Amino acid sequence: MMKKNICMLIALAFAIEIHSQADPDPSRFNEEIKTFRAWDSKNAIPAQHVLFVGSSSIRMWRTADMFPDLPIVNRGFGGAHFSDMLFFKDDILLRYGAPLCIVLYCGDNDVASGVDARQVIENFQAWWTLVQDNFPSTSLIYLPIKPCPSRWNKWPEAKKVNDAIRAMAERDAGLYYADTATPVLETGEPPAQDLFMEDLLHLSDKGYAIWTAVLRPLLDDIVARQRAQEKIRDK
Repeated sequence: MMKKNICMLIALAFAIEIHSQADPDPSRFNEEIKTFRAWDSKNAIPAQHVLFVGSSSIRMWRTADMFPDLPIVNRGFGGAHFSDMLFFKDDILLRYGAPLCIVLYCGDNDVASGVDARQVIENFQAWWTLVQDNFPSTSLIYLPIKPCPSRWNKWPEAKKVNDAIRAMAERDAGLYYADTATPVLETGEPPAQDLFMEDLLHLSDKGYAIWTAVLRPLLDDIVARQRAQEKIRDK
C-alpha cells in the first residue's frame, strides 16, 4: 500500500511539473494583436525596417525616441513567451517582409513561469530557424534575459539560457549576442534598484540607457553592412 501511495505521489508531482511548464494560452494576447493589425492596415511598413520584437521590455522601450534615425517597427507585447511569438509569427514577423535586422528580447517570462533552460533554448532555436527559413539574409540580435531584483532567484536558470545562446552566436554568422546583462550586473548582485521601475522587474530610463548604449553600435554596424549588401544586389 505504501509503495502504491509513493508511486501515486511521484506521478502527481510529475503531472504538476508538466502542467506548470505547459505553454500559456496565446489567445490572451488577441486584443494586442488586433491593435497591431489595425495599425498595419492604416500605415505602410518601411521596406528597410528594423524589427524589435519580444515581451514587455521591448514594448515599453521608447525605441522610436532612442533610435530616431532608424525605421523601427516595435512589436513587443507584455508577458510574451517564445510560444506566443511562434503562434503569432504572421502578425509580428512574416507579414512585414525581410527586416534589415531583428532585435529580440524574450525568454524572461518563460523562465519565471517555471520553464527550464533547455526548453527555452529549444524555443529560441525554433524562432531563429523561422527567421532563417523566411529571411536568410536577416541578422538577429539577441538581448539576454535581464538580471533583476524581483526575479533574482531565477537568475541561475536564466543565465543558462543566455550562455547557450551566446555560444550559438559565436558559431553563427547571422546571430549576435548584445551583452546587456553584464553592465547591469556590474551595479550589484542583485542589480541596483534604480535601473528598474517600482516593480523591480521592468527597466527604468536609466536601465534602458544601458541597453541602448550596448545595442547601438552593434545595430548600426549590422544595418550599415546590410544596406551596403542590398545596394550591391540591386546593381
